[in-house]
Amino acid sequence: MKKNKFPKGWDEERVRKVLAHYEEQTEEEVVAEDEAAYEDENQTFIEIPNELLPEVRELIAHRRR
Repeated sequence: MKKNKFPKGWDEERVRKVLAHYEEQTEEEVVAEDEAAYEDENQTFIEIPNELLPEVRELIAHRRR
């Protein structure tokens, strides 16, 4: 059996907590969370073609390093 590899700072317990959070949300809570994200002035949402997504993710990862 292959052992899972988690990003730095993550472990199985943290993954389970995140999954539980999203699996237990009501539809109203999901909508409220999405709306709050759109209202956050520290974030910007843009639409890009799917084929560019790997490159954009790489650029973001590179900037965070």
